[in-house]
Amino acid sequence: MTVRSPTPAGVATASFPYVLRHGDDNLILAQRLGEWISQGPELESDIALANIAVDHLGVARMLLTYAGELEGDGRDEDALAMGRTERQYTNLLLVEQPNGDFATTMARQLFVDAYQVELWAALTGSADPTLAGVSGKAIKEASYHLRHSSTWVIRLGDGTEESHHRMQRAVDDLWRFTGEMLTPDAVDEQMAAIWVGPDIAAFRRPWTERVTAVLDQATLQVPTDDYARLGGRSGIHTEHLGHLLGELQWMQRTYPGMTW
Repeated sequence: MTVRSPTPAGVATASFPYVLRHGDDNLILAQRLGEWISQGPELESDIALANIAVDHLGVARMLLTYAGELEGDGRDEDALAMGRTERQYTNLLLVEQPNGDFATTMARQLFVDAYQVELWAALTGSADPTLAGVSGKAIKEASYHLRHSSTWVIRLGDGTEESHHRMQRAVDDLWRFTGEMLTPDAVDEQMAAIWVGPDIAAFRRPWTERVTAVLDQATLQVPTDDYARLGGRSGIHTEHLGHLLGELQWMQRTYPGMTW
């Protein structure tokens, strides 16, 4: 777990792109998880996924609100969520991947949860007080999310022959999207230089250790392919994001400027 100390001055300000990308991650993941409502394999799982979706949506709202303040163009959380096109979103490719079956969703959650536990813990020490405050709330939720996804990956991986097969297939299919979480770009490096953000590359070892421990307990093989599918942070997405935004933004695009 990488936690950075504040700058000597104690206060610095995050950039709009940096806050926006983390807001996008959580908004898109919340939308994906919300698709499980009334579709879960059992009532308890249905409710759990709905609650986790709400957690991610809450973090997204705080971050998108702050991003709008940093941008200074009068866009609020709703404008940023509903008024941007696919190429203007900077979320990780992993979070936009379809739910698939329950094993696919749990594999995706494990990979994201293990990353966000590191991210939010590090950002609680951010020199940006607003970002540090949001992270202090988010780390508590992420810790629960990680316990939940780990339990299900182990339960399915070390379950029946069919559940084991599905879980292994999900891990293999999604593995190529995990490298993007651990590959810093110019925005990450800029924020790390002023102590606002952590060194993302330093997450690779603890993330790998967390995920490997769960997969080992689940009797699953850790993929050895180190190919990393990149593009989300620069607005180059898979075909799935466009379909997701079509549903997410339908109401505002059909009735522009509507209010409740």
